[in-house]
Amino acid sequence: MVQVSDNRTLVDLTLRGVSPGTYHATVRETGDISRGAGSTGGIWQAVKALGGFDQPRGMFGTVEVGQDGRGSAFLDRPVSIWEITGRSMVVSKQREGSFQTEDADTLVGVIARSAGVWDNDKTVCSCSGKTVWQERQEQMGRGMI
Repeated sequence: MVQVSDNRTLVDLTLRGVSPGTYHATVRETGDISRGAGSTGGIWQAVKALGGFDQPRGMFGTVEVGQDGRGSAFLDRPVSIWEITGRSMVVSKQREGSFQTEDADTLVGVIARSAGVWDNDKTVCSCSGKTVWQERQEQMGRGMI
């Protein structure tokens, strides 16, 4: 994601290793990913009129994934990064509803500011002192990708 003007953010979204089909990229109400996509809340609404859309501002778009398990989309949304930082993004075949806990085709993450590639040494929680990358390795070891 990169903000290119006061109210315009571009998203370059690439998926690999998921089953073929249509995936919905949505920004959710919270950044709580403790139970995967199921704890992220509904699609972020904000003020629809700001974007001039009839749909929630958190509906970023869709990505078509081919038989090779790859898909990409370039999305353009009328939001500022500060509005969505700390919220989660869910990319799934489902747009709404209760997400399956063990669905390998549902991807979730927290939207965070970043420095250059691999230069982000910010901690996830000041109580543990772990960096984002250390936390990721620990979660991967527990089977959460």
